[in-house]
Amino acid sequence: CAVKAAQVLSEIAKNEEMKKRCIEADLVPTLIPLLESTDQEMLLHAGRAIGRICYDNRELQEELVKVGVITPLVRVLTDYAESEPLVHVDLLALCNLADLDTAKEALSKTKVAEQLVKQLRRAENHERLEIIFEVLQALAENDALKVQLVEAGVQEVLSEILMRLQGSSQAENTCIVKAASDLIVSLLLGDLKDVKDYAKAIVSVLSRHENTQGKDSLNSQFALLMSTILFLTSLNCLVLPLSSDGNCVRMVQLGVIHQLLDLLEKHVESEDISVQRAALSALRNLAIPVVSKVQMLEEGVAERIQTLLRSEMPPVQFKLLETLRMLADGQADAAEILGQDPMLLNRLVQWCSAKDHTGVHGEANRLLASILHHNRSQEVVKAIQEAQGVKHLISMTTSEHAAMQNEALNALTIASTINLETLEESFKESQLVQSLHKLLQDDNTSPEVKYNSMGLLCSLLNSGDLRQEIEEDKIKETLEQLCSHSNVNVVKEAVTTLQILRGET
Repeated sequence: CAVKAAQVLSEIAKNEEMKKRCIEADLVPTLIPLLESTDQEMLLHAGRAIGRICYDNRELQEELVKVGVITPLVRVLTDYAESEPLVHVDLLALCNLADLDTAKEALSKTKVAEQLVKQLRRAENHERLEIIFEVLQALAENDALKVQLVEAGVQEVLSEILMRLQGSSQAENTCIVKAASDLIVSLLLGDLKDVKDYAKAIVSVLSRHENTQGKDSLNSQFALLMSTILFLTSLNCLVLPLSSDGNCVRMVQLGVIHQLLDLLEKHVESEDISVQRAALSALRNLAIPVVSKVQMLEEGVAERIQTLLRSEMPPVQFKLLETLRMLADGQADAAEILGQDPMLLNRLVQWCSAKDHTGVHGEANRLLASILHHNRSQEVVKAIQEAQGVKHLISMTTSEHAAMQNEALNALTIASTINLETLEESFKESQLVQSLHKLLQDDNTSPEVKYNSMGLLCSLLNSGDLRQEIEEDKIKETLEQLCSHSNVNVVKEAVTTLQILRGET
């Protein structure tokens, strides 16, 4: 009798008007206990009735989670994994609930990740795959569930799906590949500590793809998407010991860099920034090994990546700046290219003033400092001065972060050594000497910052006007006090700076 009643309810709930009456009659709480049944027919009809009544009704969905619907749903998925009708109804229910934060929290306390990965592996038709991917994509927004998915081996199943569908031109297969790639990107953007198996699985797929298709096949739209996503994922190997740098170099040698840049350029105006962020993260990691930096520079990556400067999305701006800074690290050629690009410098100066986005603000300053630090050209110093970037580096010397202070001090020291004459006026206008004096006087200033401040002072002493400012500000007395500092390096630098100030060297 109860089975028949559940069946009737599931049928009448198809009608919008009758659905409203079911809600008004408060039938949903009555149906929840039926999900504890061991009768598969009862489970099927009760599940359908609940799903149809609660569809597109957030308030009712929240109530479902509150009264504990998650546990029986996961139980059904576990106990009846081979029953296609029950699994279908169960997945639709999870799909309706998965966007709710309360549902994610409840699901993170179950073994739903393991069950979903099993269903993903055995799914054969496109409809089933699409439903599962929709659930997984929603769950991947939760850090705990993201870890559980990786531990359940979702990366291996995604690899198998991509390999199975490679080369297909069917629209429905392309949709599945897109869904798989979106999920991979979501996992890549997480903060997973153990990604070894995840990375190895995708690298393995990439190797097989190269062997079976060959480099020329990467020109197809499907292969481009596949190689890009696999490329992004494989770069997670770089969080492993340095011995894995070989994987990174291999990616460069496969020649997929420009295809990745093509994808970035196509998405620069897109509101969906996940692919851009993941791709830029991949490029940044790719630029870590020196041999990769050199090849990327030779292939013009520094110039091409700057097309993304027009992006107005702060997360993309941050990743772009981070990537460019990694590319310039230790590379004078890269610093010279970046440091003489008017569009980049103007954008950098603009972002240096972006107080409402602290991440972009900080990373823009750090890139500016990196360009000067690794540069050896007077033209770059002039270009940054003309773009009014020097004043931001002087402000950076007073940052609350010692690392950023040191980066700014070292950059200004090198720039002063290369072309002090060009910078002299900016230094005076921004009261650099006075700022350095305060750093030396402040007991809270770290020893390394004090050391680098004195290194910059030594460079400034080569200017008559700046030497006069140093003498008038009575920095000599502060330097004499630092000669008895507890840090031996600070003492040595104080002695050296005093000798230069007195004209003894």
